[in-house]
Parts: sequence; C-alpha cells; structure tokens
Amino acid sequence: MLRSILVSVPHRADAREILQETAVALWRQFETYDPARPFLNWAMGFSRIETRRFLSRESRRAQLTEQAMEALEHEMQDSSEFDDAIETHLATCLGKLSEKAQRQVKGYYLEGHSPETLSAREGRTVEAIYKTIQRARRDLQACIERKMNSELA
Repeated sequence: MLRSILVSVPHRADAREILQETAVALWRQFETYDPARPFLNWAMGFSRIETRRFLSRESRRAQLTEQAMEALEHEMQDSSEFDDAIETHLATCLGKLSEKAQRQVKGYYLEGHSPETLSAREGRTVEAIYKTIQRARRDLQACIERKMNSELA
C-alpha cells in the first residue's frame, strides 16, 4: 500500500504519514467491512481518500503561503532600498553557506532543478537534499535578519 501512496506523494515521510492515517481510518471503520468483498480493494479505497485529503491540505498550505508572499511583496513595493539591502545580504549570506549547501540552493532556486535531479547529481538521497535546502533557508533567513537588525541598531 505504501508504494501506491508513493505514486502520488513522492516524500517517503509524507507517504508514511498517509499510511498511518489510512490504518486509523480502517480501524475506525472495520465494522463496516463486508467480508464477502476483497479486503485489499476496500483498504486501497481508504488509502486513496487519505491521499486526497493530504494533497488537499498541502494545496491549501501552499495557497496561504503564496497569498502571504503576495501581501508582503505588495507592502514592500515602495521600498526599493529595503529590497536592495536584502539582495546584498542574501549574496553575503549565501557565501557563508557550505559549498554543498550553496550548490544545492543554487541548483534548486536559480537553476530550477528538482530535488530528484539534485539527488542524482549530488549522489545523495532526495530526503537529504530537502533537509540541506531546509537548513540553508533557515540559516539564510537568520543571517539576513541579523544583518538587517545590525543596520537598524
């Protein structure tokens, strides 16, 4: 069943979460199961429902993030100095990342490569690529915030 979920959800951790939700749903609805019908088909139906729920939640989360970004962009349109400072700090902070993190961040954001492509190129798992990019984003944000705060002080 995990393999069928992985077709729709490429991240193994997310797929395992869906599998757990499916198991809980099966447990709750077990008394409705008709033993005359194949169990696997019945269980796969629950798996499809839980996968759709997960993808729907992720879609809404992405929309909220996109809306928040649009609001921030609109708010900062008049502040080109602020944008210039962020770009300068971003360039500086990128230089402070490890060479590996720089390659992966640039490959993902500037070159538009998928995590799967970066995984093959770097010889690392997709999960490791996601983790490195996540840490790099966190480090870049902290670095930029420190630099912006030091300018205000």
